[in-house]
Amino acid sequence: MTSNWAAFTTAEPDLARTVEARFGLHTHHVLATLRADGSPRTSGLEVRFLDGELWLGMMPGSLKARDLLRDPRFALQANPGEGTAMGGGDVRVSGRALIVEDRAVIARYTGRVPVPDPDAFHLFRTELTEVTRTSVEDETYLVAQVWRPGEPVRTLRRR
Repeated sequence: MTSNWAAFTTAEPDLARTVEARFGLHTHHVLATLRADGSPRTSGLEVRFLDGELWLGMMPGSLKARDLLRDPRFALQANPGEGTAMGGGDVRVSGRALIVEDRAVIARYTGRVPVPDPDAFHLFRTELTEVTRTSVEDETYLVAQVWRPGEPVRTLRRR
């Protein structure tokens, strides 16, 4: 089962705000894709939350774009920033990235997000399969909040 960003924010608005804020702290994040041989590849990436969607934009022909065109599964981790504090926790989003070919959707996106060449880039819309936030509570517990479409957030605490 998958879900778009709007469905996630409706289902779990507090966690969604926390995740968006965490991604908003830095421009570049880490995208994991699968190479043709099935091994993982990590790449830097900028992301956007617009119109109820989480968007991934990238140069055409880039290795990460080729990976996603071949196998849409991805994991995205917010930039943890400097040091070990990770204000807001560590957040990750997993799912499928689907290429957008509708020129009107691409034009609406590039009208709001600066891209070097609006006619030469790939835009992917995401379908979420999992959103995770890991943080430390009371300097004692490691807390993981995990959301999957159709399920409430599960909260796990470990000492």
